[in-house]
Amino acid sequence: MTATREIAPAKLNLALHVRGKLPDGRHSIETVFAFCTDGDVLTLEKPVDHSLYELRRTGPFAQDLGTPDLITVAWQTLCDEDERRQNILFTLDKQLPVASGIGGGSADAAAALRLMERWWNLDRELIERVAVRIGSDVPACLLSTSARGEGAGDRVTPLDLLELSGKPVLLVNPRVPLSTASVFAGWDGQDRGPLDDWREGRNDLEAPAIALVPQIGSVLAWLGTQTGAEFVRMSGSGATCFALFESEEARDAAADGVPREWWRLATFLR
Repeated sequence: MTATREIAPAKLNLALHVRGKLPDGRHSIETVFAFCTDGDVLTLEKPVDHSLYELRRTGPFAQDLGTPDLITVAWQTLCDEDERRQNILFTLDKQLPVASGIGGGSADAAAALRLMERWWNLDRELIERVAVRIGSDVPACLLSTSARGEGAGDRVTPLDLLELSGKPVLLVNPRVPLSTASVFAGWDGQDRGPLDDWREGRNDLEAPAIALVPQIGSVLAWLGTQTGAEFVRMSGSGATCFALFESEEARDAAADGVPREWWRLATFLR
């Protein structure tokens, strides 16, 4: 079988409301997911040496991946759920920063699941069951389309946000990794109400994230001053922030002015 390739698109939270705690200790949230056209790139092929499993890493953020990485966790979890799957080689081109609130690891795991689903012609029900076991964002990243997330974010309902398809967006990160657990631990425990229209929503993790990484406030303020920026918010638990732009030209002009010490990605919504 020839190599097959999958994009692991950057995930954005257009809004994220923290409503309380779940019985299992995780936080109960309501969120609206959107996905970009760009992200990491994952390839699956059969290794020439017939090894059981291998993951090769390339790209600017390859060395920042933790251990175990979520691609390997996805493979191991699938093996637990189904008969042992062997003789595969993944190659990850890691373009997205880690621990940055845009679903990098979860998107990689979801891309791995989609590849293995096609590689072995597996049932989608099995793949969805494995996705839930890996992490809260993985079910949404498996879909990689606009969706509403509830529960811990892992109860996903597709949304029709066709008006956002092709929307120019600029992602900016101050190049500071941020622990999701630390940000949630800093949430003040106040339920500020349900999420209806994402445009009128908020990100309840923004304040605790800024308390940990003040540079996030600087990124948000900078994005808010850019010509043509229509909507600015932090994604997930940070530290990546984003702005939706009225035009590709306005987005590109802003991208050209991003301070050199910050990471940026000029892309579109899917």
